[in-house]
Amino acid sequence: MDTTFWLQRWETNNIAFHKSEANPLLVQHFKELSLDQGNRVFVPLCGKTLDITWLLTNGYRVVGAELIEIAIEQLFMELGVEPTISETGDTKHYSATNIDISVGDIFGLSNQMLGPVDAIYDRAALVALPTDMRKRYTAHLMAITDNVPQLLVTYDYDQTLIAGPPFSISNEEVNQHYGKNYDLTLLQSTDVPGGLKGKCAAIENVWLLTSG
Repeated sequence: MDTTFWLQRWETNNIAFHKSEANPLLVQHFKELSLDQGNRVFVPLCGKTLDITWLLTNGYRVVGAELIEIAIEQLFMELGVEPTISETGDTKHYSATNIDISVGDIFGLSNQMLGPVDAIYDRAALVALPTDMRKRYTAHLMAITDNVPQLLVTYDYDQTLIAGPPFSISNEEVNQHYGKNYDLTLLQSTDVPGGLKGKCAAIENVWLLTSG
């Protein structure tokens, strides 16, 4: 991952990807994961998303991974929580009641460091990675989570019209990454209002991935 690119985005507050409310798709479809309160949800490349606040408020535990430390400092500040900070190799761990965030390269995150999780919510990770990294990411994600159920949000658009991120990921590509290990259900497919970044037509897809 291009650390310099993402660090500059955070340092200049160029974070249009950060929304001022929990993602309505999470609110609408999270029940499809069939979790119980107290279950632990992994949010890869989480930033300071308010989706974390929604998950905590609704009684779930959250474990996240993020490349940029500034984002996690802001996350805990906005949660009004003082984290305990520790280090494992090149990875920092920010922890408080019901929340654990690892800061560093997600490819350096092992299943031992992550701990057991009950589900994955991927709204901003797969779509943030260029083509050559997505296969590595999906394989790593499955390896460290033991293929737990996943709620996945993707975009599908003409990649030649604008550069990502978020990158365009076709339904066929989702199947290539996950079809051998999961049953895939397309829960919702809707046009992005006004187009992606206001520049081109795009479809936002919500996938449920469950182990066969």
